[in-house]
Amino acid sequence: MNIRKGIKSDLSQVLELIQELADYEKAAHEVEITLTQLEEDGFGENPVYEFFVAENESEIVGIALYYFRYSTWKGKAVYLEDLVVKGSERGKGYGQLLLDSIIKEAKRTNSKQVRWQVLDWNEPAIEFYKKLGADLDGEWINCTLTSQQIQSY
Repeated sequence: MNIRKGIKSDLSQVLELIQELADYEKAAHEVEITLTQLEEDGFGENPVYEFFVAENESEIVGIALYYFRYSTWKGKAVYLEDLVVKGSERGKGYGQLLLDSIIKEAKRTNSKQVRWQVLDWNEPAIEFYKKLGADLDGEWINCTLTSQQIQSY
């Protein structure tokens, strides 16, 4: 098991994991991201995300993709966009190691919080987060404007 910062050449495997996550969440039709966009957004002139990868001996089997956000009440925060481990590799400790890396990154960058979301039906993930002692807040409602809504505004 190896956890390291992600690099540009990892992105094709990262995209495969993103697609696997979308399949798991029954939302494969929602994935619009391309390899070109991932490269530009992560390694272009103004990178907006970073990631860690989990490797076994031969391949990337997990990712933790994050970015920084700002809370007017708390200050800088790490936002964990996705924590994904291949279905065949779950339960082997990769998720814990990836989350540990996110927490270490939050400490290193003097972030005041680590935040993320979990679907209310994803019981394995919810139990994993509860074991960590994470606060699961059911009070806030997610709000989204889609690309199409933004363009027609």
